[in-house]
Amino acid sequence: MFALIAEAIQGQRGHLFPWVPVCLATGIGGYFLLPRELLAPEMLGLGVCAVVLALSAAWVREGLSPLAIGLCFVFLGVLLGVFRAHSVAEPKLGWRYYGAIEGVIVGIDRSGSDKVRLTLAEVVLDRLPPERTPHLVRVSFHGTQGYVTPVPGLRVVLTGHLSPPSGPTEPGGFDFQRHAWFQKIGGVGYTRTPVLALQYPQGGQGTFGLRMAMSAHIQSFLPGDIGGFAAAVSAGDRSGMSKEAIEALRGSNLAHLLAISGLHLGLLAGFVFAVVRLGLALVPAVALRVPVKKLAAVAALMASAGYLSLSGGNVATQRAFIMAAVALTAVMLDRRAFSLRAVALAATIVMVMRPEAILGPGFQMSFAATTALVAVFGALRNYEGIRLPRWLRPVSAVVISSLVAGLATAPIAAAHFNIVSHYGLPANLLSVPVMGTVVVPAAVLAMCLAPLGLEWIGLWAMGLGLEWILTVAHFFADRPDARGHVIAPPTPVLPLFSMGMLILILWQGRLRAAGLVLAVAAIALWVRAERPEILIADSGGLIGVMTDDGRALSKPRGSGFIALNWLENDGDPVDQPQAATRFPNGEDAVVSLALGEGQLKHVKGKKASLAFSDCTARDIVVFTHDAPDDLPCRVLTPESLRNTGSIAFSQKGGVLKMTTAREVSGLRLWNR
Repeated sequence: MFALIAEAIQGQRGHLFPWVPVCLATGIGGYFLLPRELLAPEMLGLGVCAVVLALSAAWVREGLSPLAIGLCFVFLGVLLGVFRAHSVAEPKLGWRYYGAIEGVIVGIDRSGSDKVRLTLAEVVLDRLPPERTPHLVRVSFHGTQGYVTPVPGLRVVLTGHLSPPSGPTEPGGFDFQRHAWFQKIGGVGYTRTPVLALQYPQGGQGTFGLRMAMSAHIQSFLPGDIGGFAAAVSAGDRSGMSKEAIEALRGSNLAHLLAISGLHLGLLAGFVFAVVRLGLALVPAVALRVPVKKLAAVAALMASAGYLSLSGGNVATQRAFIMAAVALTAVMLDRRAFSLRAVALAATIVMVMRPEAILGPGFQMSFAATTALVAVFGALRNYEGIRLPRWLRPVSAVVISSLVAGLATAPIAAAHFNIVSHYGLPANLLSVPVMGTVVVPAAVLAMCLAPLGLEWIGLWAMGLGLEWILTVAHFFADRPDARGHVIAPPTPVLPLFSMGMLILILWQGRLRAAGLVLAVAAIALWVRAERPEILIADSGGLIGVMTDDGRALSKPRGSGFIALNWLENDGDPVDQPQAATRFPNGEDAVVSLALGEGQLKHVKGKKASLAFSDCTARDIVVFTHDAPDDLPCRVLTPESLRNTGSIAFSQKGGVLKMTTAREVSGLRLWNR
């Protein structure tokens, strides 16, 4: 057995480095699946095992040494997750707070409901000592009240509501508590009152201030969604775009153009490299005496670093910068670097810096697209068959890259967002070339002309390109069949599918076919997935029951974020009011649906909760307030739900099986 394993691994010599991030990701993923935090002796034991494995690689059988090193990286991945989770630990609220909120603006964006949202640091809360005050809080503006114009570094005070970050909307669903923990956000809420300025920024406002100043200047020249789009791709500020424009980009699979991503940074680096190299080559005295190509690489690297700083440093941009830096450094050293090794190096660095990134769609889609593109174009480079005419190659490259990137990211996008864009390929074919040939060069031109006060020339050209992209987005997204909706996959589907595709791409030899088997198995598991019969929110404020017509919600308003997530995970393209019409008498204080031999009842409001008594032992009753004592039915109250989190009931052999969010998530740092 060991001889066969050693022989198989021996055949991978020279192709093993791309497996380093795979092993690290396996360990990091294992950490997030743990039912509890590791104790100090357990962490010490993992560290010792990692060291022993690393040392043993020198004396074990030659073919088995990569296996020992791989296991070492798996253990290191677990320890990376542990270290990162503890290093970002900050206080978080443990109750609902209402009162004065004071802080310094360090983030400005828009919420999912298209409200202006501020992230505040140096937070001061009434009657709360500093050691128990969250490091960051996030507050949305509700209503139409006036407020001071938010600017970076401004110290403000407002009266608002804050709550602890909420747990998963359903067991196994997106865990906002975990997401907020790694962002150091300890409270989220809203205000309906004016925001008052206490102290204007003193001195420099840093990179964030520069980004927002650029955004404001761009939007003063390019109004509306075009200006908001330009600010998003130039400074990473999406707050100027309307919800309709963002939805159009998503519906046409062009949302990746909205974020500062690897595409933008790659186009920028390539454009600067080409312009500087060509400019220096046109001066014979320079071209004959200095290494023009290497100087162009240095200029492109500096431009990429500046763009990374302005972007806010999301995962896609970090990945692209690392890959660009590797490639440009290789140019300086007269080496080739466009390979899977460069992708692996970028993934490894990102995971070491931010292990939690592997859980997000940004990391997964970015590296899936890049890995697939490098693999496909690498295979085409070695293809000895029919060669296209030189004039047709750029067109074919755009078509192939759009097709490959779309196919690579489609399963991940469908798993996270439950949406499949039917017109993504034609929309990208009409938009990506414009982004590369018009928008990015115009943005660079605007930046170069800004010291002369002539940036309007570049912004004007940039606006034309972005207007075309928005037109394409609306054209395809407004079609009635633009989107398909899919059910949320079970938890193992994405890891299983990803591992299958990685084996198919990275493994050398016939065994790579096993990767295709794993990918097909993952898809089969997804197709056979079933949604819970009953879902109950962790506040008791909303319940959803699966019916023949889709999920019926117990009320048409309130708990909108939870309702949206349930319906999206069902693959149901209706809104909350429509889903509430499936629940009889949804506006009543007490609503009920038949559930097997009993009933599921939702009791809404304090008065209805105190007066309720009509239930049997077969019933499940969910209260929004405290319930009367000694009821014969199964009772779920906000107090009990606070301990269990959201609840799902599924049919198992004709019996309803209850699963809680706490059972799935375990007892972790972020949900204690």
